[in-house]
Amino acid sequence: MTAILEPDAANRAVLQAMLHGSTGLPSAEALSEHIQSQPAEFAVVIGPSITTDEAASFAQWARVNRPDLGVILLRDTVDAGTLSLALRSGMREVVQSKDLAGITTAVQRARSVASAIGQTMMGEVQAAAEEAKARLVAEAEAQRAAEEAPQGKLFTVFSTKGGVGKSLVAVNTAVALSQRGHRVCLVDLDVNSGDVAIMLQLSPTRNVNDLVSFRGEIDEGAIESLLTKHSDTMSVIAAPVTLDSPDQASAEEIGRLLDGLKAMFEFIVVDTSGVFDDQALAALDRSATIILVGTLDIPALKGVKLATSTLDLLNFPRDSWSFVLNRADAKVGLTQPEFESTLGLKADATLVSSREVLAAVNRGEALVSAFPANANSKALTTFATTLAKAHAEDPAVAPAGRKAGRLRMRKG
Repeated sequence: MTAILEPDAANRAVLQAMLHGSTGLPSAEALSEHIQSQPAEFAVVIGPSITTDEAASFAQWARVNRPDLGVILLRDTVDAGTLSLALRSGMREVVQSKDLAGITTAVQRARSVASAIGQTMMGEVQAAAEEAKARLVAEAEAQRAAEEAPQGKLFTVFSTKGGVGKSLVAVNTAVALSQRGHRVCLVDLDVNSGDVAIMLQLSPTRNVNDLVSFRGEIDEGAIESLLTKHSDTMSVIAAPVTLDSPDQASAEEIGRLLDGLKAMFEFIVVDTSGVFDDQALAALDRSATIILVGTLDIPALKGVKLATSTLDLLNFPRDSWSFVLNRADAKVGLTQPEFESTLGLKADATLVSSREVLAAVNRGEALVSAFPANANSKALTTFATTLAKAHAEDPAVAPAGRKAGRLRMRKG
């Protein structure tokens, strides 16, 4: 179809008679409404009564909004200035108003060009649709593959009381798991005073705060760059060794790190700072088991009681907790049954006072490696084996997380 813009009724009638099926319009406003309502229109013939500037303005609009619409300008006299303006504004052709055959031919060419442009645009739309479909299919397959891929189990070692042996339990649990052929990563989230690297005599070149440098792009390659190898089956992500770290990894970055590690390792053991900060909560939320540590004394009992009360408040299910009682042989007027009764928890492992514990730390070795015959080594190895077996028997176990109605606590 062809639209004719010509205010002069006589001229408009002549053009309509010559261009069968065309629509005559007396004003630019009427043309605008017509074009909006007729998306199949392929040509607009602008009569000689319309000023060149008006014609150029419409052609510029059509070039951007309707590239398939051929604008044909009719002028009583065609000069170089008119042709130059037509070229700049995007008009298809300029024809003398009395050249009836030329007008008809120009409209036919506009139809052919519009058809070719339409086919090209349709092809582009189809190609874009196919590309979008392929992308959605690929994303769905990647998501399904990620969901079906084995996910490592994360164990978070936690206590609100310092000096109870939290890092000792974390390090030896991780090493004991690795000694049985499991792929293990030990993560030190105690960014202010983490001891994991020192306890294993490691000299890491990167630490957990280097997550900041990835600006949220925490993929497998980024995580690999943070790992410090301890053995063929165990790697460590260390805490900073100095207190002057310019940036500290956010809870979101810690969460992405831990999610990535679960796709790379069978077991992830996380040592924490002992504070319910966002970093600790990121680990606790992803934990298959939360390992609480205490010693047989009143201050430690108070600390573990505070931890359990807070975990209850945050709706972490108790069946995801384990409890390790350190220095259980201490003669301090408090017995293990009294400790357990007050907490409402039974100890899953008990450790006794031993000079070999400090000797192993000073040697930069895990106790289970340095003194495998030590009673504590045997207890920690049995504890790690029990954890691994429990989750091997139930590979689909979900992280402990927090149940519905959760209450989020943050620092300060």
